[in-house]
Amino acid sequence: MTTTIAREARTTAAPAKTQVTGLVIGASRIVLSFLFGFHGLQGFGFFGGIDGHGGGVPFGSFPGWWGSVLELAGALLLLVGLASRPAALLLSGVMAYAYFTVHAPMGLLPLQNMGEPAAVYSWVFLLFAAIGPGRLALDNLIKR
Repeated sequence: MTTTIAREARTTAAPAKTQVTGLVIGASRIVLSFLFGFHGLQGFGFFGGIDGHGGGVPFGSFPGWWGSVLELAGALLLLVGLASRPAALLLSGVMAYAYFTVHAPMGLLPLQNMGEPAAVYSWVFLLFAAIGPGRLALDNLIKR
């Protein structure tokens, strides 16, 4: 009898846990992509720009301007949950590239080379690419 009760408790708790996990993943995706979108906008001179005085990256320059385009477009896709896994994988690569080409030459560790945000974003986006968008994503509506 106790095994039946325990089994019923596990089966009713599992869907609730899955729903909460999906909501937390979805909320995290939304907040992180929203914040990352501001990072992309800085390349175009918004929010203090890349120099803190409103300066943007020159139009069409590589990698700065194209990186900003990818950051902003990827952040928007991830924000609404459309093509979430490919967008997250692309953003992870963009941030890894930024870390190794811009920050790593200035020092070994992220705290030494001011590359901690790039490293953290790279790993978080890789996580979203692996686990998916969670709930509240357009990808989920398209699947239905």
